[in-house]
Amino acid sequence: MTIKRLLVLKNLIFFASILYTLALLTVCLISLRNLPDVGVSHGDKIFHFLAYCVFTLLWVYTFILKFNWAKKKAILVAVIVAVLYGILIEVLQGTVTTVRSFDYYDALANSLGALITALVLKVKNRITY
Repeated sequence: MTIKRLLVLKNLIFFASILYTLALLTVCLISLRNLPDVGVSHGDKIFHFLAYCVFTLLWVYTFILKFNWAKKKAILVAVIVAVLYGILIEVLQGTVTTVRSFDYYDALANSLGALITALVLKVKNRITY
């Protein structure tokens, strides 16, 4: 990979992480009452879980590629950031909005998404190396 391509990739993953973080904040603080029901049991919790899987994955690769962190450190910090960010958003839902409320199970789903992503990355690293 050329240096120019690597630089573009580093900046792109960083931009994607920032954009995703802001989009997640926005989606979690706006009213979603008019959305159709998808008919999936616990669909909201599945969304939270998957959203924080993606969040964690983006930040792990941002820390590795953009900031040249070691994989273990990148995974640990990304999980901590994801868990704290998920809790912060839940607190904001309960305090600054009138259409959303704090939900312990959403915070749990967010945290599990981050932790399972870290576990998958750790297992993947052990298998490939």
